[in-house]
Amino acid sequence: QVQLVESGGGLVQAGGSLRLSCAASGSSFSINAMGWYRQVSGKQRELVARIFSGGSAYYADSVKGRFTISRDNAKKTVYLQMNSLKPEDTAVYYCNVVAVTGPNYWGKGTLVTVSS
Repeated sequence: QVQLVESGGGLVQAGGSLRLSCAASGSSFSINAMGWYRQVSGKQRELVARIFSGGSAYYADSVKGRFTISRDNAKKTVYLQMNSLKPEDTAVYYCNVVAVTGPNYWGKGTLVTVSS
């Protein structure tokens, strides 16, 4: 069984920074992609950023230039450095891991609140 443990959410003022972390543990498995989604109540969950095993990354247009995703393969950990935060970044952020064999795993979510 795979578990994802997220940390780093919280309350920050607009213009501030936060760093999210997500560590995967459990059954032995190889990871393909690691990423972060976010969801606002009443809206669909959206992809924020994703990083693949080779290091290539994807960012949603809304966060390009402000957020940086990185991963430590040895620790099976993914990070999301969020700078220049805006009130519209307020959401629950979910860690997502896609195994090489296909299964998707999700964290429980961490709340990020950006005050104006």
